[in-house]
Amino acid sequence: MKQRCDWSGTDPLYVAYHDDEWGVPVHDDRRLFEFLTLEGAQAGLSWLTILKRREGYRRAFAGFDVRKIAQYSEADISRLLADPGIIRNRLKVRAAAANAQAFLRVQEEFGSFDSFLWRFVDGKPLQNARQRLADIPGRTPESDALSRDLKKRGFAFVGSTICYAFMQAVGMVNDHVVGCFRHDQVKRLG
Repeated sequence: MKQRCDWSGTDPLYVAYHDDEWGVPVHDDRRLFEFLTLEGAQAGLSWLTILKRREGYRRAFAGFDVRKIAQYSEADISRLLADPGIIRNRLKVRAAAANAQAFLRVQEEFGSFDSFLWRFVDGKPLQNARQRLADIPGRTPESDALSRDLKKRGFAFVGSTICYAFMQAVGMVNDHVVGCFRHDQVKRLG
């Protein structure tokens, strides 16, 4: 039996996310925007709750086409707030639209969101060697810096804890515990 990080539990969706996605470096701007949006939506909720609605988010948010989302009108916001396939929180939905606009500005300035983002870890994943789930912090100096920069650029729902979870998800940080079968596999990807 494979040893996994304790947080992955037994839900097949969560296990698949742990085994196939979490900690794998992402350099595609659309996927980065998806993760940023989903991490913001997760605030105050479990990640499993968000994973179960992920397809609903993809449908509701035009496949995370940042250009389309940046143009969302009040009618679009109202439509989203009535969609049971997503978390219907007005602040989070509005943040996704505002973040799309800020995301486009970052792309304009840096050529891609990827180029902007990976500067916070000098272009390569931070390789941690955590022994237990309890050893993983909720935030780091890197996530603090990312959070400050994103907020300065007009992003919302990007506190340091959300940013650290985002960094873990998109592989900027390898926080698989050392006993997890994915730790060394993900380390080789960096």
